[in-house]
Amino acid sequence: MSRISTFYLLAYNSFQTVGWTLSLIKILYNLIATASINGTYASAGNLICFLQCAAFLEVIHGAIGIVPSGVLLPLMQWGGRTHFVLAIVRKLDELQELPSVFITFLAWSMGEVVRYSHYAFSCSGNCPSWMTYLRYTTFILLYPLGVGPGEIWTMYQALPIIKKKNLYADSFSGLPFSYYDFLKVVLVAYPFLWFKLYLHMFRQRRAKLYKRHDKKTA
Repeated sequence: MSRISTFYLLAYNSFQTVGWTLSLIKILYNLIATASINGTYASAGNLICFLQCAAFLEVIHGAIGIVPSGVLLPLMQWGGRTHFVLAIVRKLDELQELPSVFITFLAWSMGEVVRYSHYAFSCSGNCPSWMTYLRYTTFILLYPLGVGPGEIWTMYQALPIIKKKNLYADSFSGLPFSYYDFLKVVLVAYPFLWFKLYLHMFRQRRAKLYKRHDKKTA
């Protein structure tokens, strides 16, 4: 990798680390200050929407080959999260105070602080072993927490609201199905697509952690 690419990735991942750290601080401060999960979206929602949109760069990174992730898996993760936060949560005020949104945002923020910190350390060429361990261990709890009681439960609760409002009716007017129908299909497919990503992370965990262990024992 060229020095320019390395410097760019270091800057990008450091930016995302700072952004998600700030998001986590906002969520926790609101929780402590109000002794309630109400206000989670108001405190951190706009920042999370921005950071998630900016993460499309990771799809481009894979496409042009400056990272080895490829395109499909980053696109699946980016598409699922961006649809969730922009098309559903940001659009429907009725959802923004739900516990499931708090769970999602908290899990996302904690996971992304670890993930982007690990990437930034790796770009610097000096990633401590404890950071690698955190990167490939914290996801075991945070990923299913963010997806199950977080994203999927929020989308399920959104269904009657979407049906009542006939959300995105104009956009779907030329199609033989509504956005409500589309979201029901998404809900059915979501666990299977997510599980593909989850298994991919376990394969990465095995490769990264056991490789480091083998080097130490060699």
